[in-house]
Amino acid sequence: MNLALWIAAGLLAAVALAGGITKTFVPKEKLAAAHGGGWTGDVGVGFVKGLGVLELLAAAGLVLPAALGVAPFLVPVTAVCWVLLMIGAMITHGRLGEAGLVVLNLVYLAAAAFVAWGRFGPESFVG
Repeated sequence: MNLALWIAAGLLAAVALAGGITKTFVPKEKLAAAHGGGWTGDVGVGFVKGLGVLELLAAAGLVLPAALGVAPFLVPVTAVCWVLLMIGAMITHGRLGEAGLVVLNLVYLAAAAFVAWGRFGPESFVG
């Protein structure tokens, strides 16, 4: 189970890193033209960049605390935050009729919920 939790956290961290880099460094106009990026046309650039920074922090928070042995309790806390972020993403993509992206966000949500459950519960770093 520990290995499955590390894999799930690592995959989520990779997704968060990619999304964070994209939202933080790619111009909003280019994001708006990309598949799944239409929502960026309705929000300010600061909001998009802010989400990007949050995703970069999530990428770090899903892996680094446990890998470095510094405040590993932050891993499940970050996973819960990712669940909340994915709920927002599902609502946003749902309103735009992007069912495929809603399903993808649901998969990410389920993986984050698994990490949160596992790291708060049976495979906690505290013990």
